[in-house]
Amino acid sequence: MSDEKRDNGAAAIGSPWFAALVALFVACLIAANILAVKLILVGGLVMTAGIIIFPISYIVGDVITEVYGYRAVRRVIWYGFGANALVVVAIWAAQALPAAPFWQDQAAFDAILGQVPRIVAASLIAYLVGEFANAYVLARMKVAMEGRHLWLRAIASTFVGQGLDSAVFMTAAFAGIMPWPVLAGAILTQWLVKCGYEALATPVTCAVCGFLKRREGVDVYDRDIRFTPLSL
Repeated sequence: MSDEKRDNGAAAIGSPWFAALVALFVACLIAANILAVKLILVGGLVMTAGIIIFPISYIVGDVITEVYGYRAVRRVIWYGFGANALVVVAIWAAQALPAAPFWQDQAAFDAILGQVPRIVAASLIAYLVGEFANAYVLARMKVAMEGRHLWLRAIASTFVGQGLDSAVFMTAAFAGIMPWPVLAGAILTQWLVKCGYEALATPVTCAVCGFLKRREGVDVYDRDIRFTPLSL
């Protein structure tokens, strides 16, 4: 593969494969926020049901960063943020609308879909911090390692991104509500479970990256870009 093709991720952003990754990324985020309403007990550990699908968004983010580069994933992260914010506003609007007199499920609707502003804000901030940290670490390590050891880079970036996501969300959402020892334990549990999930999926991540690099003809190295999250 020529150096021009290796670093020309912009040309592939309009491809059907890239569009499919964006759709999957956004779908995972929205589904995770809805599923997070339910608390589950697995092996004696209390977690939100969002754990079922939320780590997949990090896996997709890794694939986009590895194949198409930081510029592309930065755009996708903001797409996800906008989609999540839109869903939250739509749900709040639906709650505010008067229910039909014969519809008796307003309380159930509010209990499942209604989220307090503090939880919403914590979720959105943690998402941005975690996703951008994950993408930054993966992109910088790719250049430093000259594209080798994707499995190691994917796991390392996940540890950083998921660690920050769990710490920011749990602290912003539950500080002052949970005792600090309980809060610290919850953060650690969420972090380790998410990282374990993605570590098990690393072979799939590597296989998908290899397939897309061959199919798209791109393999972006972020050597001379600004890593600011604010640029679109």
